[in-house]
Amino acid sequence: MRVLVTGATGFVGSRLIQAFKDSPGIDALAALRDVERASGVPVEFLVVGEIFAGTDWMVALQGVDVIVHLAGRAHVMKESPTDALAKFRTVNLEGTTALARQAIEAGVKRFIFISSIGVNGAHTIKRPFDEASVAAPHADYAISKFEAEQALQEIAEKSAMEWVIIRPPLVYGAQAPGNFRRLLKLISLGLPLPFASVENLRSMISLENLVHFLLLCTTHPAAANQLFLISDGIELSTPELISVLAKGMGLKARLLPCPPALIRWGANLLGRGALYTQLCDSLIID
Repeated sequence: MRVLVTGATGFVGSRLIQAFKDSPGIDALAALRDVERASGVPVEFLVVGEIFAGTDWMVALQGVDVIVHLAGRAHVMKESPTDALAKFRTVNLEGTTALARQAIEAGVKRFIFISSIGVNGAHTIKRPFDEASVAAPHADYAISKFEAEQALQEIAEKSAMEWVIIRPPLVYGAQAPGNFRRLLKLISLGLPLPFASVENLRSMISLENLVHFLLLCTTHPAAANQLFLISDGIELSTPELISVLAKGMGLKARLLPCPPALIRWGANLLGRGALYTQLCDSLIID
């Protein structure tokens, strides 16, 4: 089986490529944006350039049975809100659509798309998210991912190509990017963190569990044309998460009590309301 992985040098992609390399019977190919990213890639690779509606994937798709599409435009700090959605759509929607159409032309059998739990919403209130939950994307990034999901299903349903959509929550690991890395940095600085009074629960998934699930989805017949919401199945509050991470780093968690309403006010004042939601609200996946 030949598998094409986009985003192969990213946090998830680099680990997935290694897992494919170690799996008998799987011939992995990494699609890269530029040759400078090729250092250390342990499998065959091709440079496809930037991802947008005009990307030519046909050489990379020759003989490919399964695509794992990890590449995309993720959250960008301090970005102008006036053009953010258009930029997300260029890569996440238009780029995915172009890849799906060319995949069908090349005879690809299955297209695995990594979306985001943000498609379901920013937080849960009364019940966890599951596959039957109504989509309610809360930000430009999530909107572009949801639109890509819809486009992929529409394109695939007119062909023999199977689709698989996966919406993971925060993916954690030693080299995790984004908010997880920022949290690790805050803990390492030893600064007092005002989260002792936060009573929330957050679902997460480890890098190893996500990679294992992706491996399963490349071959399992029951994964065809399915949407999956996945997590480790263990929820932690923000204070619990900070305590666990601090212990793993050989540090003592410095948590101070602060009313969540005051934290929200301060976050909104600084234009970081979304960060408050991610740190202090609940998001549980069934």
